[in-house]
Amino acid sequence: MKIQLERLPHQIEALQAINKDFYGVDTATNNPDAGYIYANPILKYAGNEKSYIDIKMETGTGKTFVYTQMMYEMHKQGVFKFVIVVPTPSIKEGTRNFITSDYARQYFSGIPGYENVSIQLNTINAGDFNNKKGRGKGRRNFPAQLSEFIEATRQNVNQIQVLLINAGMVNSKSMTDDYDQTLLGGETSPIKAIAATRPVIIIDEPHRFPRNKVTYKAIEKMKPQLIVRFGATFPQTTTGRGKNKRTVTDYYRGKPQFTLNAIDSFNQGLVKAIDINYPDITEQEAKRLYKVKNVTAKQLTLSRGGKDYLISQGENLANIDEGFAGDITYAGSKELSNGLELKPDMKLIPGTFAQNYQDEIITQAIERHFEAEERNFMRPESEGTAPRVKTLSLFFIDSIVSFRGPDHTKGWLAQHFEEILMRKLNQLISKYEMAIEPHEKEYYEFLKATVRDLKAENQQVYAGYFSEDRGTGDEAIQAEVNDILKNKERLLSFKDKDGNWITRRFLFSKWTLREGWDNPNVFVIAKLRTSGSEISKIQEVGRGLRLPVDETGHRLQQDEFESRLSFLIGYDERDFAETLVDQVNEDSPIEMNHDELTNDMIQLIVSERQKSDKSFNEDKLLDDLDTHNIITRSNKFKSDVEMDGKKMSGYEALVQLYPEVEHRTKVAKDKIRDKNSKFATKVKLRKSNWRQLEDLWKQLSRRQMVKFDDDVNDLAQVVAKEVFRDSDNKIFVLQQPQIVKQKIITDDTKMFIQETPSDYKDTYLTMKYGAFLKQLTTRTNLPVDFLHQQMIESIKRLNGNKNYINEKTLDNLVREFNKRFNARIRNSYSYESLQFTSSTSIYDSKKQEFVNEISANDLGIYNDEYSTEDDKYLYDRPPLRYDSANPELKILKRTYDDNIVVFGKLPKRAIKIPRYDNGTTTPDFIFKIERERKPIYLVIETKAENMRLGDEEIRVIQKKYFDKLKDSGVYYRMATSEQEVHDLINKLEIGEIKDSDFIN
Repeated sequence: MKIQLERLPHQIEALQAINKDFYGVDTATNNPDAGYIYANPILKYAGNEKSYIDIKMETGTGKTFVYTQMMYEMHKQGVFKFVIVVPTPSIKEGTRNFITSDYARQYFSGIPGYENVSIQLNTINAGDFNNKKGRGKGRRNFPAQLSEFIEATRQNVNQIQVLLINAGMVNSKSMTDDYDQTLLGGETSPIKAIAATRPVIIIDEPHRFPRNKVTYKAIEKMKPQLIVRFGATFPQTTTGRGKNKRTVTDYYRGKPQFTLNAIDSFNQGLVKAIDINYPDITEQEAKRLYKVKNVTAKQLTLSRGGKDYLISQGENLANIDEGFAGDITYAGSKELSNGLELKPDMKLIPGTFAQNYQDEIITQAIERHFEAEERNFMRPESEGTAPRVKTLSLFFIDSIVSFRGPDHTKGWLAQHFEEILMRKLNQLISKYEMAIEPHEKEYYEFLKATVRDLKAENQQVYAGYFSEDRGTGDEAIQAEVNDILKNKERLLSFKDKDGNWITRRFLFSKWTLREGWDNPNVFVIAKLRTSGSEISKIQEVGRGLRLPVDETGHRLQQDEFESRLSFLIGYDERDFAETLVDQVNEDSPIEMNHDELTNDMIQLIVSERQKSDKSFNEDKLLDDLDTHNIITRSNKFKSDVEMDGKKMSGYEALVQLYPEVEHRTKVAKDKIRDKNSKFATKVKLRKSNWRQLEDLWKQLSRRQMVKFDDDVNDLAQVVAKEVFRDSDNKIFVLQQPQIVKQKIITDDTKMFIQETPSDYKDTYLTMKYGAFLKQLTTRTNLPVDFLHQQMIESIKRLNGNKNYINEKTLDNLVREFNKRFNARIRNSYSYESLQFTSSTSIYDSKKQEFVNEISANDLGIYNDEYSTEDDKYLYDRPPLRYDSANPELKILKRTYDDNIVVFGKLPKRAIKIPRYDNGTTTPDFIFKIERERKPIYLVIETKAENMRLGDEEIRVIQKKYFDKLKDSGVYYRMATSEQEVHDLINKLEIGEIKDSDFIN
């Protein structure tokens, strides 16, 4: 399996923001060194902080992807040297893994304009400066990676040079020392040599690099022309004095050039939602709570019930309470022997340290794992036809000793884990051993393979990675470490190249994986001990926030596959969900005021409402609020307002009228839940109302096939011939490695190196023709014989040079064919009903009845608690679920006359209309309208007035599908406002739209 990178809308917006705010190369400069071949060209406003760029992106939304593509974009203008600075070695490793991965290289090489461009990544590690040559003390030389970066020239036009370094190395004496080697004709210090290249510097996790600290000052010594910072949080700084003193976020230009905050990330479904659980303890155990009163390097003071308990370094906590099980001592330096970081006011509950309590967390984690795994393997929403999703679980533990015992034995925790896991596996095998359905049979085989691998001498089901594992010579341990750190695609796959099951899916670590590492298919995280750090809690959640990929490598968005992360903690962290929600909401773009309508609130509402109504402005907002008696003339909220017969505050009335003000400033209630949450994740269908649609749904449940017009196959071959003809000489390309030759040039004043890039002679990267042809026919659906003939003609035209048979040529052929073909066939197809039905999110085709309930997120992200009961609605309400305040919520809250029998929002995947370009689509609303002769079914797709790219394409697809159902009384329209829907209903009711409009 290969991960398929896909550029998402928010990533496109981030890149557009960078392109807009990057001032570019100064082509009018009179700097005599502008053409210096070892350095970037001179940038406009070089070194001026007002030209620097801040990109705010939440964890798990692809900031590494964005800054990698940013480098490719800037390279188009001649910028070729970048320094990426990250805070820690683990984040550095994660960045290195992404940039050097095959899937990233393949993705970027397939983008027009990047075809022949590659990134040369040079990574600096702590030991790289310990290279001495010669006798005695030896010569001190630059690390080879650093020399390659510094001495690379712009003459190699197809290469981007990147230096990757962590904060510890930036600050190290090694970077400022003078060496016996000189670079660029005279530089003996690494930091000065880097500065001579006029780099663009990328800072990852900027909150770790405040401008008044030593690391940032070291970065400034590299004399960057431009700094671009990427992160979820940014440094804080103080301004003013005394009463005027306040803390503000330190952005270069006062605000970020692009913002995707935590609230938007959760609410827009760009990351997984979270369910937080913990095992309960008895009331008596909960009361046995100790508080950290004081902690020093040598002594720990705990207090309980007004009494203090002193614990010296090396002393066992069981001495004060036997509930502190596991031989836990105070290790000193503000840490327990299990690695727990201590700080004043921290609460310790002895019962949560017991092995049986950790067993309970493990048991719950395994239960959550298999709940997710069964669903992810079976894909019931597609009746098992969609690609499977591998399910992984991550356990944070307190000690390597509990996992790895002495002399290759297993620690107590690993033994307990195996016992609990084996019980669950045997239970599931009994459940599926009589399976009939193919996907259930396959899962049964997967479970049996898991048991076999768990019993093997070197088990293959779970793996651990700890800081102590670095450099181990143990092959079994190294295999585990490699699977976790390096073999991401293997870990996401179900089978290896030989068809054997890959059963490893449970991962263990101390705190080593809390940053810099992630895997999109982590569905469960279990913390078997608190980490003692608020920051690390957020980081640990972040390890499982990314949206999952299926076994084909396709990233699954929330609207096609709802994914949630189960996060298990101990009782001592039971307020974690509340804390996390508060921290997410702190990321609001503005400060909400419940007493006064501020200018920031006005601007937020206006900007959001203008997305669906371009004419909306501040005057309209204030007039509306004044009409509803919500604000005073000075924009203060009135304390007592009546709306729809209910008394409420002015602020509450504002939210009822303009709910978007909280969409952007609060995380939706069911995005982060704990075991005590009352926010429902399911919505109950009103079956009596849905039965009003039963006749129509029997037609809609019949599987439809896209049938292309007879001439489409001929058209496909015509398009393919055009592509193979390659009239612009851009499709068939050679793929070969390059070598840069260096020549020392001297004159009377200086010596310098001249570089000349050239290809390796007679060395090309190629593919076997059979594999090339197989992939080509699979990815284009064109006959293999036809493609073979086209290849023969093309290679003949290229003088028989078979070196053109390579991955780049393959990607170019597929991309260009699909682009041209899809543009030509938008209307060259029809829908043909098949003789079998298909289940959807609301209809069970086997039982031929509507389901009882659906996922609340399938109806919408947001809740409207103020909605009233409506007997005609298709679901129980309140609350009312919706995705957009305008026009969706307005349509749903309107009161309709008696001619409307039933109405409601259609959940995601309710109809699943096949798209000609793959995938499915479902419209937004359905209304059943009574008329004299027969009822009409009005189907509505809503879009904003300023429609996005692709909205018109969806309209054409849906209209073509529903036009087939006109004889059944179906009328389809796309609408951009609630008024447009209302007017349409009136026209249908009074007969202005005739029955003849419903006859094909």
